Amino acid sequence: MSKPLAKLPPMSAVRVFEAAARHQSFTRAAEELGMTQAAVSYQIRMLEDRIGAPLFTRLPRQVSLTAKGRQLAPAVTEAFEALRTAFAGVEEAVQSVLSITTLTTFAANWLIPRLGRFQQLHPNIAVQLSVSSQIMDFAQSEFDIAIRSSNGEWPGLEKHLLFPNLFTPVCSPDLIRGHTLKEPADILKFPIISPSDPWWQDWFAAAGIDNVDLSHHPDNSLGIQQFEAMAAMAGQGFALINPYFFPGDLAAGRLVQPFDLLATSERGYWLVYPKARKRSAKIVAFRDWMLSEVEGDAERTATLAQKETGA
Repeated sequence: MSKPLAKLPPMSAVRVFEAAARHQSFTRAAEELGMTQAAVSYQIRMLEDRIGAPLFTRLPRQVSLTAKGRQLAPAVTEAFEALRTAFAGVEEAVQSVLSITTLTTFAANWLIPRLGRFQQLHPNIAVQLSVSSQIMDFAQSEFDIAIRSSNGEWPGLEKHLLFPNLFTPVCSPDLIRGHTLKEPADILKFPIISPSDPWWQDWFAAAGIDNVDLSHHPDNSLGIQQFEAMAAMAGQGFALINPYFFPGDLAAGRLVQPFDLLATSERGYWLVYPKARKRSAKIVAFRDWMLSEVEGDAERTATLAQKETGA
């Protein structure tokens, strides 16, 4: 029959003993632990009462270990060194990997193409991406950061608006070749990708066409903006996209935007993370880099608009 394990004394008292034994000073132990000297003395006295023998000899302005204290100190110090090493290893591993959950279109068309710039700035941080549109519960996951489209209601989380959710119809140039689109209603003559998307109603309403009837269009739904843009490029119809995600396709002519009208919703793209982790070095680094990228995009867009208007 195995011998029952001895019950350990309170870890708070053991921690104080380890510091006091290492420094051979209650005062320096108190400074290291952020405690008062009286609190250190109390914890040591409680430990001595528990053991039934003094661990320190109290002398004027100094203390020294007794024989029992010298017997105990090496094992306690070794145990705490093992704990410090273990926690340091875990902390290093945690701080060297940044786990991000984001949306498919955001990841494919915005984040991944420029992620190399972040890794050049922070080569010691490895980025792990997971694509999902599910509501994020940080308490039930190990993700550090989430990027989601929302109205900005994120209770208990730090949040940063990246950019608004704008949308406009686009299509392949082949789809409308030989046709003249004079007004937004002309789009209704063509196939509509994901006609049940409520943002179609919002865009047509912004164009002055309320309660547009899309019921005669097949009720296909691709669900992800990236897929809808790909279908549009393949000539399958008009898709609603945020042009912020497809500047290369628009510039190269793979997608055309017949009308300049951009509608918007109350939702935007947000970067969020737990308030408790707002000082995490890896989160701070990624947050600052992302906000810098967004600011740079806004500046380039403003410069381009000035050139186009001749301002």
